[in-house]
Order: sequence, then structure tokens, then C-alpha cells
Amino acid sequence: MRNRPIPGSSGHVRAMTLLGDPVLHTPCEPVSDFGPSLARLVEDLFATMYAAQGVGLAANQIGVGSRVFVYDCPDDDDERHLGHIVNPRLVEADGVTVRGPEGCLSLPGVEAGTERFDRAVVEGVDLLGAPVRVEGTGFFARCLQHECDHLDGTVYTDRLTGWRRARALRAARRAPWARDA
Repeated sequence: MRNRPIPGSSGHVRAMTLLGDPVLHTPCEPVSDFGPSLARLVEDLFATMYAAQGVGLAANQIGVGSRVFVYDCPDDDDERHLGHIVNPRLVEADGVTVRGPEGCLSLPGVEAGTERFDRAVVEGVDLLGAPVRVEGTGFFARCLQHECDHLDGTVYTDRLTGWRRARALRAARRAPWARDA
């Protein structure tokens, strides 16, 4: 089953949570209420992701500590993957490890070579609680791993070491959005 954003949705663009906010380093809580507020959250996630020109967005990136993320992301064959996952779990991450450029809407303008597996499988549920299983390769696998990390309280810079980490964090400290905070 391929899940999609709610047809005719009118989500609201929310403020992006930026690096340094504790919500980004706090594991998110599982969703237990599958009512209208969850549907509004998913709509808002899509609206905010599209406004920021991203390919994925986790709930804590808009300050909500719930285990939900949305995506509209191509894979390496340029096939579009579009949907949402509630209470996602990364159940498989394997294949070759690829170091590729990775950025984050919570660190605008900062990018670093980050190692990720070339294949990922995430399981969870949709807005109604029906099971969802999403498998991705290439860039889409990177997106799935990145968003699951967010919900576990990990930002991609936490995966960096040495000069890559130092350079990315220095760029974040010097970014206009960090100086304005």
C-alpha cells in the first residue's frame, strides 16, 4: 500500500526547528491518538516540507515530539516516493555503505558527506493505524534513515567525525540563521 498526503489538504507552514533546539536531540514519543490532530500534523508537515523545498521532514523539526515523518523523495533511478509514516521503525539498513552529501532543513545551507546504507526498510502505520512498510534504495534510503534518526533524537551531524564534523558545526555556527537565534 502506498500512502499519500491527504487529498485537498490545506496544511499550514510551521516554523522550522533549528540546530541547537533541545527537541532535535530528544527521542520522540509514539503516537497513540489517530484522530484529526494527527491528520493536521501530517498536513502541516507536508506544507512545511514543500515550503522549505525539502524531501523529508520529521515532526520534531517543527517542534512536535511525535514519531511521525513525511517524504516526497526520489531514489537514484528518479522514481518518486511520496507518503507519511507514523511510529516508524528502521527494521533493515544494509547493502553497501555510501558517503554522500547530506543536508537538513534544521541546518539550512549546511551539507556534509555522511555515511549511510544504500538500502533501508521502515515499518510503521498510516493515519488510520494500518500497517505500512516502505523500502528504499539510494537517495531515498538515505532519506528514510535520516528521518528515522530525527525521531530518535539524532541529527546527521551527530554521525560525523573528525574534520567533517568540525567543518559542518563551524558552518552551522556561522550561518545567518544561527546568528539570528
